[in-house]
Amino acid sequence: MDVFFVLTNAITVACIYGLIAVAVSITWSSLGLINLAYGFVFTFAGYGAWLVSQHVGEHPLIIAAAGIAMGALAGVLVCLVVFIPLHDKPNFTTRGMIATLAISLIGSQSFLMFFGPRPKSLPDLFGFWSVDLFGVTLTSDKIGIVVCSALMLFLVVRWMKGSRRGLEIRAMMMNPHAASIVGIGIRSTGIYVMAVTGAMAGLASVLLSQTYYIAPFNGLTPLIKGVSIALCGGLGSVQGAVIAAILLGLVEALTNEFLGGQYVLMTQFLFIIAVLVVRPRGISGLLDKAREQ
Repeated sequence: MDVFFVLTNAITVACIYGLIAVAVSITWSSLGLINLAYGFVFTFAGYGAWLVSQHVGEHPLIIAAAGIAMGALAGVLVCLVVFIPLHDKPNFTTRGMIATLAISLIGSQSFLMFFGPRPKSLPDLFGFWSVDLFGVTLTSDKIGIVVCSALMLFLVVRWMKGSRRGLEIRAMMMNPHAASIVGIGIRSTGIYVMAVTGAMAGLASVLLSQTYYIAPFNGLTPLIKGVSIALCGGLGSVQGAVIAAILLGLVEALTNEFLGGQYVLMTQFLFIIAVLVVRPRGISGLLDKAREQ
């Protein structure tokens, strides 16, 4: 077994799905919404980037910016359709989860109607060069995925720590009830949360398209894996989501190496079940008690 090859594949997978898992955790901890519409956001951003590549230009920065912008737009749409009308209603968590899942399913069928079943592909964003490190060949797409994901996560964290809106989101994550009492607008904050997390899912869509095609239903698997990683890491914990993404990426890489790709979901869910049996609150164990009520 080539250990370094497995590790590089694990890190690459963790970076893509980790973005969605962190987005799920931020949305839950700040808004109390388990957003299952990230499948719709993911596919919306992929098709948006593809349309831009067809009609505007194929420069990598243009395509990446289009994916991020389309993801943010889709996130805002989900906020306007689901969060704002339902956030003050009884059983908001359950209603919101069902409504966002419905958006993902309806969105997939809509994409099938508008774009057809034939998959689309984006131009290569990172070129075709490679680097040899410790006897392992790192291709340009793997390096680009890791760098872009890390940069996106760094910028989001810096924005949340340094901007007024970011501080409001952090206040909502720490104690949503106290934040609303001191005058932080839940609706306006929700729009920013959904835009930022949608942008993260949009970038993940563009990065994953370097390996897979864009298709009407290709957002469902990233949605399942993103939510699973967030649950495994501890719903509401960004640090836990990052750790879980790395561990599940390693599980996926090892499964591909020894068993085959058809067993990936099986081994990943067995790992998640084992973690939740030992630590019901996930790896971090930091689930906000205010969200349990």
